[in-house]
Amino acid sequence: MHRGSHHLNLWVQGKFDSGVPGGLTLPIGFFFLTNTFVLMKKRQRKQLRDSLRYLRRNLLVDDQQAASNAVYELIVRQDFFMSATNLAFYISFDGELDPKQILQEAINQGKSCYLPIIPKSSENEMNFGLYDQETLLKESKWGIQEPLPHGSLISPFDLEVVFVPLVGFDDKCSRLGMGKGLYDKTFNFKDQNSSIQPLLVGLAHECQHVQEIPTEKWDVRLDLIVTGERIYRSNRP
Repeated sequence: MHRGSHHLNLWVQGKFDSGVPGGLTLPIGFFFLTNTFVLMKKRQRKQLRDSLRYLRRNLLVDDQQAASNAVYELIVRQDFFMSATNLAFYISFDGELDPKQILQEAINQGKSCYLPIIPKSSENEMNFGLYDQETLLKESKWGIQEPLPHGSLISPFDLEVVFVPLVGFDDKCSRLGMGKGLYDKTFNFKDQNSSIQPLLVGLAHECQHVQEIPTEKWDVRLDLIVTGERIYRSNRP
C-alpha cells in the first residue's frame, strides 16, 4: 500500500470508528458513496424546484386568480382561521399563490396580521412585523416586499397561524421551498412537538403537488396545505 493511502485510511478510521457499532470500521468507499448520494439528492431537489417554479410562473393570470379565490373560500371557513388572533402572511412572489384576499379579510375582522422580515444572513431566523393598511413596506434583497424592521415585532412562538409559501409539496405535507431554509430555521421547534402553535399552513397551486418531495433532515413539515381544489393534512401524530 502506498504510504499516503495508508495514512488516509488511518485518518478516516480514527474519525469514524466511534460512531460505528461494535468498533467496526467502514471502508473509504462508503463515505464516497454517501457524499455522492448527498450530491444526487441536492441535484434532484434543484431540478424539481426549477421545474415547479417554471410551472407556477407560467400559469395564466385568470388561473392564478381563480386559485387564489378558491383558496380564500376554503380558508375563511376553517376553525383555525376564525379562532386565531395573531396570523402571519406573505407577499406573493415568483408565481406563489396570492394570500392577499385572506390577509384583507383578517384585517377586516380585527385580527393582528404579520409579514416576514428576511434576515440579512440566511443563517438567522426570520422576524415578523405587524402589518395593516398603513404599514410602509420596503423591498428586501430578494425583491420581496416586507415591513420596516423598526416596527412592532412578534415572536414566532406567539403566532397562532402562519401561511407559508412553497415551491412543491406532497401528500405528507413535506414542503420544498426556495432553498434558503428560512422557514425551516424559524420554526424548527415544531420538529420537537408538532402539536404546538403556530399551525403551519402552506398555500399552493395544485400543479405544485408531486408524488414525493426529497426531504432533508432539517426540513420542517407543514400541518396543512391548501390548494384551490382541496386541503392536504399531515399524517404525523
